[in-house]
Amino acid sequence: MTERAMQEPTLLLLTALADAPRHGYALIQEIDAISGGRVKMRTGTLYGALDRLLQQGLIEVAAEEIVDGRARRSYALTDGGRGVLATEAERLRTVAAEAQRRLGGLGAPKGATA
Repeated sequence: MTERAMQEPTLLLLTALADAPRHGYALIQEIDAISGGRVKMRTGTLYGALDRLLQQGLIEVAAEEIVDGRARRSYALTDGGRGVLATEAERLRTVAAEAQRRLGGLGAPKGATA
């Protein structure tokens, strides 16, 4: 990946795969949970992102099975995907820590009540 910030759907998708392989519907549910219901990933968006991440080598197909007559793939992070996610998590942590530091020095905004 490049040095620019990762798009949120990609971040959420890689995060959803960080602890276990998951299939499409489970990924949609996990992204919903991680984002606190703020991000509702649609099926078309999900599979487009999965295809892109497969091509980039950040994820891989972990398993393929037939469930109720339909093919179901489970996806997992590759070592490269794990590294990219760790780098992005550290970037976000650093930026958030700096924001907290700067906010701490400013005090409460004018007009704010406790």
